[in-house]
Amino acid sequence: MSEPVPIDIRVTHRYTATAEQVFSAWLDPAQLGRWMFGRNLRDETVVRMEVDARVGGSFSFVVLRGGQEIDHVGNYLQIEPSHHLEFTWGIRANLPESSRVTIDIAPLSTGCELVLVHTIDPKWADFAASIEQSWTSMLTALASVID
Repeated sequence: MSEPVPIDIRVTHRYTATAEQVFSAWLDPAQLGRWMFGRNLRDETVVRMEVDARVGGSFSFVVLRGGQEIDHVGNYLQIEPSHHLEFTWGIRANLPESSRVTIDIAPLSTGCELVLVHTIDPKWADFAASIEQSWTSMLTALASVID
C-alpha cells in the first residue's frame, strides 16, 4: 500500500518592498501581529506573539477568536535571510499534528515576489481552499504593512 501524497497549497504575491523587508516581516512579532492575525483579517484579538527566530527555534502566536484562545505554533526548520524560510505550522491543541510552510522570496527589478507553499496531510484536503484563501488574505495584508 502506498503512502498518501501530501497536498501542496501554493500562493504567490508581489510586493513593492524589498526582499529584506518582506522576509523580516515574517520574523518580527510586532509586524506579524499587524498582518498575519488580528482585526485586519478576521474577528479576533492578538493576545501574544513570541518568536525565537533561529533554526530549531519556535514561535507561538496566540489569538482570541470566538471566545477561545488559539495558539498557532511551529518550529523553524530553515532560515536563509532575505530569501528562504521553512517552518512547521500547527495548533497547540492538535499537536503533535502539524503541517509545513515554505516561503521563497525573489528580488525583482522593483520589489520582490513571494511564493508560499503550505504542505498538508491529504486528510485535510477538504480545507485546502480555505487555507489558500487565508494565506492569500494574510499576504495581501502584509502588503499593506510594508509596501
